[in-house]
Amino acid sequence: MSRLRVDWPSCQARGLCHELLPELVELDEWGYPIVGGEVTDDLVADARAAVRACPRLALRLVAR
Repeated sequence: MSRLRVDWPSCQARGLCHELLPELVELDEWGYPIVGGEVTDDLVADARAAVRACPRLALRLVAR
């Protein structure tokens, strides 16, 4: 299992991670991501895509 981690100083609240992975990423009232839960096997490919697409490289997939 893996989890998503946010590098808060790098994040600029663009919300692309939520658009690509709404199953795990919600946005707070300012547009910053709130990551919930483990990345299940069926979501690993989508999680990797969200990590690659982050314009600020503020999202990481880490092993648990």
